[in-house]
Amino acid sequence: MSNVTKRALEQSLKNLLLKKPLTKITIGDITEDCGINRMTFYYHFKDIYDLVEWACLEDARRALDEKKTYDTWQQGLLQIFEAVQENKPFILNVYRCVHREQVEKYLQPLVDQLLLDVIDEEASGMTLRDEDKQFIAKVYAYIFIGVMLDWIKNDMRENPQEIVSRLGKLLQGSVTAAISRFRL
Repeated sequence: MSNVTKRALEQSLKNLLLKKPLTKITIGDITEDCGINRMTFYYHFKDIYDLVEWACLEDARRALDEKKTYDTWQQGLLQIFEAVQENKPFILNVYRCVHREQVEKYLQPLVDQLLLDVIDEEASGMTLRDEDKQFIAKVYAYIFIGVMLDWIKNDMRENPQEIVSRLGKLLQGSVTAAISRFRL
């Protein structure tokens, strides 16, 4: 039942963000729109930014689903772009009201996990230190997140399919090459 309430709060926040900026929305506005009391909100979230973070992570997780393999990472990344685009008013409002670093903080663990899953699959049968896997994932995550943040900053004008396709061309074979360089 807990996730039902969280999703209802998320939807109320997204509804309100269509009308006004995040900085003008109060917990009272969200609870009134949702039809719950303030204590119920605080049972689930410590503040509005906690709700924003949860909503961002949930949207991204749903977008990724099972697209975390070497053969599907591009599809997984495209689905993250598409999920962000589907929530354009929400994402742009959040991006403009919180620091870029905060949005990056929301995306980092998700992209790291996508890349770690790809690296684990590619390194299967090889001996590779966990810290080296994490380092490789972090480097590629900076690329993906930086590209995505610039795309958001530019009002999501560029076609996500083109961005992911160009990233695929740029990075083709480079993950495998990086893994082989760190192989013990």
